[in-house]
Amino acid sequence: MAFYEHTFVGKQDLSTKELDSLVKKYSDIITKSGKLLKTEKWGLLNLATKIKKNRKGIFVHFKFESKDDSVKNIEKKLSIENNIIRYLTVKYDKLDLKKEYFAETR
Repeated sequence: MAFYEHTFVGKQDLSTKELDSLVKKYSDIITKSGKLLKTEKWGLLNLATKIKKNRKGIFVHFKFESKDDSVKNIEKKLSIENNIIRYLTVKYDKLDLKKEYFAETR
C-alpha cells in the first residue's frame, strides 16, 4: 500500500450539504479499500485562472493510504462528477500528517 494526497476543487456555488455529501461519498470510497488518515476542508479560494467559467472553488484535501486500483476508481468517479471542476492525486513514500497547508495562524 502507498500513501496519497488527493485534492479536489468543487464549484463555488455548492451548498454546505452538497459539499458534505461529496466529502462523505469520497471518504467512504477511500475507506472501503484503504485507510483515510486526514481530511481538510480548505474552503473557498480564488483560482489563478478561470476553470469552466469559475473564478473561485471550494478545496477539499484528503490524506490516505490505499492500493493503486482504488485511486483509479476515485479519479474515474471524480471525472464524471458535475460539481467537481478539478482534482489531483499525488503519491508519496511518507506523509506528514501534522502539516496543514491552509491552517489559520493567529
